Amino acid sequence: MEASTRMSGALRVESVSLTFGGVRALSGVSFEAAEGAITAVIGPNGAGKTSLFNAISGFYRPNTGCILFDGKDITALRPPARAKLGLARTFQNIALFRGMTVLDNIKLGRHAHLRTNVFDALLYWGRAQREEIELRRDVEERIIDFLEIQHIRNAPVGSLSYGLQKRVELARALAMRPRLLMLDEPVAGMNREETEDMARFILDVKEEWGVTILMVEHDMGMVMDISDHVVVLNFGQVIAEGLPGEVQQNPTVVSAYLGSGDVGELSRRLRVKEAA
Repeated sequence: MEASTRMSGALRVESVSLTFGGVRALSGVSFEAAEGAITAVIGPNGAGKTSLFNAISGFYRPNTGCILFDGKDITALRPPARAKLGLARTFQNIALFRGMTVLDNIKLGRHAHLRTNVFDALLYWGRAQREEIELRRDVEERIIDFLEIQHIRNAPVGSLSYGLQKRVELARALAMRPRLLMLDEPVAGMNREETEDMARFILDVKEEWGVTILMVEHDMGMVMDISDHVVVLNFGQVIAEGLPGEVQQNPTVVSAYLGSGDVGELSRRLRVKEAA
């Protein structure tokens, strides 16, 4: 991408490479996620999308390259430190405490920002009590209402449908007060109605909360509908990026997905999926 057209990025990934033994998961990956926009990372299975997410969130340390958030190099920071800076994420496989209630799971998301020490917590007065009251008000009046899960707030997570559990995981990420929200396959395994609901919530998080969103997703219909910018990975490398419509028509992208350059076939597959 030419320097004159590059976005002012809240997140910048610069020449990141990652290897596991002799396997190269990422190779010189560079892109930017613009502040206040939805950036989607797509690619075939095994393209390196989850490895990239794990590098950005601090679970993996790149062999080369760097990751910058608001101009600060966070490559060496551990995940809790990145959470304090405002990076929050959901996971491809739901990572909730199934025996705890929805409300308690969501409240755990604020842990990185709490200032209460052990002494305060034991006595439960002063700062500990104020933080608990503030947290409960924020979760109940803002997040639970926003995601329309009032009716399950006291239900154990293990009793919920898959789609509702994905919504609770999003709620926990929002409780972290994110500036960058990383969504790893937010609609995987959902039916059409659940997918449409989640897409609406993601758009509202961007537009009403002003949160920058980085999303990995296989549902191409959803990606093309709600993304502002799309980055395509294949074999650990960026093979294309741009507006959704541009990426959809890129022969290199079509070849990565279909093994041919038939743009019409990809468009037909997208239409069939949307109509299903």
